[in-house]
Amino acid sequence: MVEELAQADDAVAACVDNTVWALADDELIAALDAAHRLEQRLAAVKLALVREVDGRGTAVAQGASSTAVWLRERLRLTIPAARRLVDLAACVDAAPTAVRGALAAGAVSVEQVRVIADTVATVQSTAGPEVADKAAGVLVDWAGQFDPTLLRKLGTRILDHVAPDIADAAAQAALEADARRTSRDRHVTMSTLTDGRLRLTGILDSETAGLLRAAIDPLTAPSGPDDQRCAGQRRHDALADLCRLSLRTGELPEHGGDPAQVVVTTSYDALAGQLGAGTLDTGLHLTPETVRRLACDAAILPAVLGGTGQVLDVGRQRRLITGPLRRALVLRDGGCAFPGCDRPPRWCDAHHIHHWADGGPTNLNNAVLLCGHHHRHLHHNDWTVRLTGDGYPEFIPPAWLDPDQLPRRNHYHRRT
Repeated sequence: MVEELAQADDAVAACVDNTVWALADDELIAALDAAHRLEQRLAAVKLALVREVDGRGTAVAQGASSTAVWLRERLRLTIPAARRLVDLAACVDAAPTAVRGALAAGAVSVEQVRVIADTVATVQSTAGPEVADKAAGVLVDWAGQFDPTLLRKLGTRILDHVAPDIADAAAQAALEADARRTSRDRHVTMSTLTDGRLRLTGILDSETAGLLRAAIDPLTAPSGPDDQRCAGQRRHDALADLCRLSLRTGELPEHGGDPAQVVVTTSYDALAGQLGAGTLDTGLHLTPETVRRLACDAAILPAVLGGTGQVLDVGRQRRLITGPLRRALVLRDGGCAFPGCDRPPRWCDAHHIHHWADGGPTNLNNAVLLCGHHHRHLHHNDWTVRLTGDGYPEFIPPAWLDPDQLPRRNHYHRRT
């Protein structure tokens, strides 16, 4: 397969070098149709490969917490895109043979396959495999005329066409299946932008949407006739108010041994003089004005930093890696230090590099921040970790994974 894909790559490269402006209108449209059909056929191949990687457990064997995380590293994808790829691969794998054949032939898109597979699964559960096969054939035909959104709407009444005698009962089953799909697809994604801001996206199920609206709507009204904020800005500020109210209740669970709180870290010189710029424990930088405002109700923790950004002192050492020592670890590692992991500090445990049970000390030079998955992975596999001359951790992979055992670092977290 690798050789055939290389040949296809050469053919596509030859097309890239062609001058499309010289094509007549009919040639231009025909070329676009051919490129789209080829894209779908390549998608079928790619999804089959992803499904096999996922089924073999290749990603976890190489130290990743999931196939999606491994794909992010391997293919340079975002996590949402990698998760969609894994989900689509599973969906295509479970789709009827006729549907997989249509995708391989370039007759349907991967999103249409998801719609058809969901609809056919619902039909099979209510009407049996024979009717489901008929429904798959009709839906594949419709896919040549309708986009995924309209195809899903038409699919809710597919039994009117293939089994009208049970259509009403199946309609109720379709509603229940849609509710399950809504529950399955619920998610919230937080993506850090290059300038430190946060992009918030997601899909809420109906119940959670109602809860959010009930909580946020009273806070989104204009504050007065001089309020110049747009609706989106008012919703943003309302969400911030909800977070402040939640933190003030004192009822949120602990994370990493510390209470839920906003921690702003500033340098010793800035603290000793006039309060200056600071940094949240998530790694985001703050202006002096924001630090001064947060100082009213947030914990301001002075950290004495060396010339290379190493944490020199954050308070007295404790037996457990909590309090000042954990905050020093968060400042240094910025999150899970395992290569390729982007999990934040609040999801992480402190790991003794030289095990405490074997006499290892509890201090910054013998600790590294790891998420739960990579903490377990390090204890049960042949990876080793060490601190380098600049004070940051690096990981040595086992020989079976990398015969040269080249050290690896995490590049997802900031370096002060």
